[in-house]
Amino acid sequence: MIKVDYIIVGSGLAGILFTEVLIRSNKSFIVIDDASQQSSIVAGGLYNPVILKRFSEVWRAKEQLDLALPIYENLEDLLQIKLDYKIPVRRLFNSVEEQNNWFIASDKPTLSEFLSTKIVSNDNQFIKADFGFGEVQQTGRIDTNAMINAFKEYLINKEQFLNESFEYDALKEDANHIQYKNLEASNIIFAEGFGLKQNPFFNHLPLNGTKGELLTIHAPDLKIDYVLKSSVFLIPQGDDLYTVGATYEWVDKTNNTTQKGKDELLKKLKTFLKCEFEVVDQVAGIRPTVIDRRPLVGQHPKHKRMYVLNGLGTRGVMISPYVAQKLFDFIEHNVELDDEINITRFQSE
Repeated sequence: MIKVDYIIVGSGLAGILFTEVLIRSNKSFIVIDDASQQSSIVAGGLYNPVILKRFSEVWRAKEQLDLALPIYENLEDLLQIKLDYKIPVRRLFNSVEEQNNWFIASDKPTLSEFLSTKIVSNDNQFIKADFGFGEVQQTGRIDTNAMINAFKEYLINKEQFLNESFEYDALKEDANHIQYKNLEASNIIFAEGFGLKQNPFFNHLPLNGTKGELLTIHAPDLKIDYVLKSSVFLIPQGDDLYTVGATYEWVDKTNNTTQKGKDELLKKLKTFLKCEFEVVDQVAGIRPTVIDRRPLVGQHPKHKRMYVLNGLGTRGVMISPYVAQKLFDFIEHNVELDDEINITRFQSE
């Protein structure tokens, strides 16, 4: 029997960031994952404290950023790779009214440090932006794909990773520990993304998977060094490659790419991009989204050694370090969870 403090099921963003807390806290663990979920792999990886559709603040944006950025720095040191690429985000204005709404938003105390009050004029002949751009500050991109692959390799080398599907029937619990096959743990964390729908302990939670598709294009003439947000995001990846995303599909729950998704992205892209480009890749994944746009964090109502960390939605890069730390503090130090993220909000009286 192998004894550990924690079993973590899932090695996407939620699983990795919770495991990072365990490493810092000198806790022992085993991660189990079968690579069936792809939302973290296909994520754009942006951290951006502003909802650019409505020019409003992301929930607890400053608190999340202040916690997240040093943690990604820790992961860079741990994995010996670069993950955090500082890059400004520019919102393309479609009218004078949008410019005015931007200035109104920039006066708000929660947004003033994030929204530049200077309109950036467009000097790129290959972008249609007659009304210029607004620039968001304190933004960047985490290379989620590199992080997931490097972290998995790190855990495999430490013999802390099991590449297999989790068998719920093999899980046993008593007052003092969790037992799973030849593993014994104090607690188990389910961080399975949309895979939570197959979890008999937590599938009662209202997780609504939202399919997202992304394109990678090669556009050698474009030459932009910022993220452009219009009807879609355009994210530089280096070597004249750009990520274009993303779609939102609520019915199709597969990881298969579609012609419909590709056509939708290209139609939106061509409203502002005026240079030649080639589509070189297309990927899809199911985002674990929740009806109230808040994560699912907390303890099973009956199985007190089982916990969930899920529902990160479209802003997983920013929120995952925050909720991972909150869950750890809840388990280890009895620090109450925020009501907004605690799964008790969905439990019937």
